[in-house]
Amino acid sequence: MKLFYGQIDVTQNTVLINEDEQQHIVKVLRMKDGEEIHVTDGKGNLASGNLLLEGKKAHLEVLNIQKDLSDFTPKLHIAIAPTKNIDRIEFFVEKAVEMGVSEISFLVTEKTERKNINIEKIRKQSIAASKQSLRFHFPVVHDMIKLSDFLKTVNPGQTWVAHCHENLERIALNQFPANQEYTFLIGPEGDFSEKEIQLLADHNIKAVSLGTQRLRTETAGIFVAAWNYNKMIN
Repeated sequence: MKLFYGQIDVTQNTVLINEDEQQHIVKVLRMKDGEEIHVTDGKGNLASGNLLLEGKKAHLEVLNIQKDLSDFTPKLHIAIAPTKNIDRIEFFVEKAVEMGVSEISFLVTEKTERKNINIEKIRKQSIAASKQSLRFHFPVVHDMIKLSDFLKTVNPGQTWVAHCHENLERIALNQFPANQEYTFLIGPEGDFSEKEIQLLADHNIKAVSLGTQRLRTETAGIFVAAWNYNKMIN
């Protein structure tokens, strides 16, 4: 399937291929008139048809639109502190998206070394990973947010934090209740501070153990995404 991103009007049965995607079709892929392509809006709709080229413009001759395709369940929101090395967090985003993560938030914590990220670049990488893995529901990538502000938005009953404080009680993943939605908080290099651990406890956020190995930030995020992906397919 040759999948591209665009806007789909299901009432008018029309499709507008994203400008960057049009350039990719014409200049990079050098596709030909009449080739079969598919376009998703990342909101669960999928249009199929034939490619129409007009100079440097690419259009879709719509033959079929599938509406409201099913999304992954259970839904997973990973809130993670970005790593100092941006390549590592970009790798996490790519793999987590491929494994069906629903939302990604970037946390500013006491020990977060990277205070700014190019969020638009991350969102484009998320779209690219979604297309690569044939996702028709793209994940939401949020702006960076302070931990204290993020905690105001979560449901404590479906939110857990992964930290390395072995002296504190932590739940094993195999003891988790069956939920339709999960939110996991992943700390920075150096972990959450003791003050932040107390703040999380004050918000009734329970801690989870990801095993006996100490995982790097992006590895922990990918591990949680893989754990949830396994729940999706079983």
